Amino acid sequence: MAVTGLVREYGLWNKLKAYPALDPRTDKHKGYDAQVYLAAFLFGFTSGAKSLSDIERMDDDQALKDLLGIKKFPDQSALGEWLRNIGAEGVKELRLLIRDFSEWALKRANPATVRHGGTLEAFFDDTQIEVDGKCFEGAKINYDGNLSLSWQTLWVGPFLVDAIMGSPTDHKEPVCSEICGADVSAYLPMMLKENRALWEGVPNYLYADSASSAGKYLESIDEAFGQWSVSYNKWTGPLETGAAQLPEASWSEPQMEVWRDGSIHETQCNWYRYQPGGCTRPKLFAVMRHRRADGEFFWRYCFVACKEHEKMKTPLQVFERHRLKGDKERAFSELLSDMDLHHPPCKSLVANNAYYLLGALAYNILQAIKVIYLPVEHQPKRIRTLLHHLLLIPVEIKRHARGMKAVFFAPAGWLEWWKGFLRDLLPRCRQIGALAGESG
Repeated sequence: MAVTGLVREYGLWNKLKAYPALDPRTDKHKGYDAQVYLAAFLFGFTSGAKSLSDIERMDDDQALKDLLGIKKFPDQSALGEWLRNIGAEGVKELRLLIRDFSEWALKRANPATVRHGGTLEAFFDDTQIEVDGKCFEGAKINYDGNLSLSWQTLWVGPFLVDAIMGSPTDHKEPVCSEICGADVSAYLPMMLKENRALWEGVPNYLYADSASSAGKYLESIDEAFGQWSVSYNKWTGPLETGAAQLPEASWSEPQMEVWRDGSIHETQCNWYRYQPGGCTRPKLFAVMRHRRADGEFFWRYCFVACKEHEKMKTPLQVFERHRLKGDKERAFSELLSDMDLHHPPCKSLVANNAYYLLGALAYNILQAIKVIYLPVEHQPKRIRTLLHHLLLIPVEIKRHARGMKAVFFAPAGWLEWWKGFLRDLLPRCRQIGALAGESG
C-alpha cells in the first residue's frame, strides 16, 4: 500500500503515456500494457523479489492485483520478452523516467534529509557485475580476470539518477591521461550533461574515484560542479616529482594518523598545481605525503584533484571531505545487496540494462518513502530494513456477518506516517479506498 500510494502521488501510471517505447506491441489489443509490466517489476523488487520467477509468483497475490486493478501478472517468459523488445529506445526512456522521478522526489523531500550540510552531493562510480558463462552479450574479462559487465552509475543525493550497463574496459590503463578508450567512465560526460538540472541552482559537490581521473573527465566535472574531488593515483609520476621539490616550509604541521593497515604514519599536506594531459588548464591538487612513524626514511604521496573553493581552505580539509566518498560507495553496495542485483537475468545486454534500471527505480521509490515521509531518526536505515518494516506487518483478519476486516499493526516509529498515508492517499485506491472513506 505504501508503494502504491507513493507512485500514485507521483502520477506514474499517467506519465507512462509519454514513454511510447515501453509499449512495443504492434497490436495494442493483445498482450499486457506497459503499466502492467512496470507494476510487476516495481512491486516485485519492492516485495523482495530476486529473479523473474519471483516476480511471476506475484500473480498468486489476489489482494495486490485487486489493489492495482490488474487481472493477471505476466509470467517470467513474458517479462523477459518485454525486457528484450523495448530495445535501446526503451532503455533510454527508462533512464528519462528515473531522472524525472528523482527530480520530483528531490523537490518533494525536506532538503535536510537529502543534502549534506546544505550541499547536494553527487557520486559517479562503476561496478563490475560478474557473470558466469560466455552467453552474456557485452561481457568481457576485467582487470581481476573475471568475466563481467560494467554498470556505470550517477547518484544525486540518496537517489540513483542514471545508469548504463556495458562492457568493462578491455585494455590496460594508458600511460597518459589524455588517451582513454572504452574505459569504465566512458559515459560520465554524457551523464553529467543530461542530468545537470538536478543539482543546478543549489550548492553541489561531486565525488569520484580514480577511474574518473583522466584529463577529459576532470574537464567535464569541473564544468558541471561548483565543488568536486576526484582520487588521483594513476598518472602520479610528474606530481610526485613536483611535490618532492616543494619547499619544506610550505608543508603543514606533521600529524600522526592510523593508516589503513593499522600502522602509524606521519603525514603532512600541501597544495600543488598541475595540468594533466587532456586538460585545457592546470588543476588544483591536494597532496598528502606520509611515511611510517617507525623510522621509514622516504616519503610516499597521495593526491586528490579538486576545485578551488572558499570552503576548502586547507588541503587537509579536501582529504577529510573526500573520505566521505566511502559513504556513497556503501550506498552502492546497499543497492546491489539489499535489492540483490548481482545476477543479470538475460543474455541480451539491452534486456539486462532495462532490468537494472527497473531495479534502480524500485530502489529510488523506497528511498523516496524514507526521505519524504519518515522522521529524521529513520533516515540511516538500510533498504533491507525498510523492506522488513513494509513487508512484515502483522495483520489480523476479522470476519463479521456483513464483511471482513483487516487489522494491521504498524511499528510505533511509523505510526504518524501510516496515519497520514491512510488519511491522504488510501482513498485514491480502488476498492479499499471506498471502505476507508466509509469508516473515516
